[in-house]
Formats: sequence, structure tokens, C-alpha cells
Amino acid sequence: MNILDVIINRRSIRRYTGEPVSSETLNELLRAGMYAPSAVNKQPWHFIVVQKKEILLNMSKVHPYASMLPSAAAAIVVCGDENLANTPAYWPVDCAAATQNILLAAHGLGLGGVWLGVYPRSERISALEKLIELPPHIHPFSIVSLGYPAEKRTVPERFKPERIHYDHW
Repeated sequence: MNILDVIINRRSIRRYTGEPVSSETLNELLRAGMYAPSAVNKQPWHFIVVQKKEILLNMSKVHPYASMLPSAAAAIVVCGDENLANTPAYWPVDCAAATQNILLAAHGLGLGGVWLGVYPRSERISALEKLIELPPHIHPFSIVSLGYPAEKRTVPERFKPERIHYDHW
């Protein structure tokens, strides 16, 4: 699959077959996340791989849109480290790039995934900080739910030439 096919055809997948995801595949996803661009190359991220069903279930209880987590093979919580960030404003941007890389890699490897936003929702942040026992300088940014797809989503047309401007508005 070429890179444009991966980018254009990736969809949010919320239903999974139940087949486990190998540790080798999870490591490939983490590698992809770590190769995301970051401000001044500070790479202010940490990743928590969650595979225990009890934790996935509890995560679904603290995030209003995470009902798919109990059936997921795994989830990756992308976290920002304020001590590593270029400035406090940049760790969320850097973590967004890492999250997108993980989702694209997942699709390219035949997995389905969905981005569950945590930051900047304070109630989600504090609930996850407690649930996965984060130190004070580490902040959850997103959860990526992962599994082998049990659904196929159509690709809508999103290319909008009217939103393209050259040299000035």
C-alpha cells in the first residue's frame, strides 16, 4: 500500500474481531509514533500500551466516546511530558503528530483504530491520570483504540479545492 492510499483510506474503526495484536506489531506502531515530527525535535511523548481487559473497560468508563475499548485488542495512551517539551504549548501539537503516525501505521499494517481525544478535556485528563497512575509532569493527550477491523468504512470525498489559496487569500 502506498503512503497516499494509507492516508486517504484510513478510517476510524470502532469494531474489532477480537484477534490479538502481536507485541511486534505494537512495537512497530510505537516506532511510527516516535518518528513523528516535534518542535525542536524534543520528542516530549511517552506511550502506555494497555492490553488488560479490566483497564480497557475502566478507560471506557472515564471517556464518554470509548465504548469500543473493552472489545479492542489494545490501546495506546499517548502522553506528553511537560519536562521534555520545547514550551508548554507544544507538547499537545507534538503528541497529535505522534497519534496520527500511529493511526496511519495501524492502517498500513492491516489494523483498525480510532483516535479518542483526551486533551484538553480536564475531566478526561484527571480521570486517566488517576487510572493509569501518571506522574504529575506527564499528561494524557489521546487514546488510540486498536484491533483487527470487524467493519469496513467507505471513504468520503474530502478534497475541497475551494479551501485552497495560493500566495494570498
